[in-house]
Amino acid sequence: MDRIERSSVPTDAILAEHFRARRFIGAKDRAAIAETVYAYLRRRAQIDWWIARTGWGHVATTTRGRMLGLLLLERGLPPAEIAHLFDGGGYHPARLGLDETGLVAALAGQPLEHRDQPVWVRANYPEWLHPRLVALFGDRVGEEMAALDAPAPLDLRVNALKATREQAVAALARDGIAAVPTPLSPWGLRLARRVALQTITAWKEGLVEVQDEGSQLVALALDAQPGMRVVDFCAGAGGKTLAVAATMANKGHVLACDVSASRLDNATARLRRAGVHNVERRVLESERDKWVKRHAGGYDRVLADVPCTGTGTWRRNPDGRWRLCENDIVELVDLQGRILESCCRLVKPGGRLVYATCSLLAEENEDRVARFLQDHPEFRPVAPATLPAALAGETLRLTPARHGTDGFFAAILERAV
Repeated sequence: MDRIERSSVPTDAILAEHFRARRFIGAKDRAAIAETVYAYLRRRAQIDWWIARTGWGHVATTTRGRMLGLLLLERGLPPAEIAHLFDGGGYHPARLGLDETGLVAALAGQPLEHRDQPVWVRANYPEWLHPRLVALFGDRVGEEMAALDAPAPLDLRVNALKATREQAVAALARDGIAAVPTPLSPWGLRLARRVALQTITAWKEGLVEVQDEGSQLVALALDAQPGMRVVDFCAGAGGKTLAVAATMANKGHVLACDVSASRLDNATARLRRAGVHNVERRVLESERDKWVKRHAGGYDRVLADVPCTGTGTWRRNPDGRWRLCENDIVELVDLQGRILESCCRLVKPGGRLVYATCSLLAEENEDRVARFLQDHPEFRPVAPATLPAALAGETLRLTPARHGTDGFFAAILERAV
């Protein structure tokens, strides 16, 4: 937790490095450690609130203080067991100091939730975000953010190039894995429990790929047809690229672009495993790479799944809520605008640009699109026609509370001239 608190590296990467350096830790202990780390991140605001309430606020600035709070408030451990765990012996942490002993005594027997906790404490997000979220969700803000505070399920996308959803379910069942169709995506499966997919035949043979149902729906909204020319402008490791290639039945041309060569390289094995052969990868120097100008007006579909705050993915990345600051939003909105200004040039007349984020914030979503349309009258918004009727609307906006997915936003913009 010391490393996570002071680093910008994602928590899952830090955990993986921690375990690689300590191969003596068994599988059950690894799972317990990971679960404790994520519980700490998900309950941090409530823990800090209680520590401040007891008068031991100076302890809240330490990871040890917060970990003590987690063990007492969420796990309900008695002070005697805390003292045993923190006795400095074996692999145990160092003995408790006097202030820590006082904190333990003050928190012993207290519940994690308290009626005096404000909404942002109960749902564990920064107070400075609260006005933005109230403007978005109104009196549903507590419900929406509580759903974002719960662990996410494991969703898979069935690779339509290799299997139907029924065939994928049967293949998973042969490995003892139960999967049910997701309610919104025609390709989605949800697992009853988390598994090591790399050991599963259906994954190794490319029948399924890990992808949240919300991300699948963004790819569905693109409506890429066989034979089209398509650009995934911020492709990353290629999750949506894979889905788009499958909707095109491997016919046509998909160009996966990114400014990071390493991210695109990570897509290579995934493309091969999925049996995709209509995808070309291209590393861009920046969002305004000269390649864009040379290929203006050459594509039927452009997907701009832009860098964003990731507020919609906090179920999976609870560390993100404590690393985000207001200046990050300003910088990201500016970057999103530059990306839109550049990649919109690739869209041919009658073609479509799909702008997408995994953010909840209006500044990155509706407000960003409105500013783009004001500056580009040659584009007009189009309601998604390929999505389920339950998602009918001018744009796609998904939240965990309403849809059981990560938080996603997508707008379809059609070029008239």
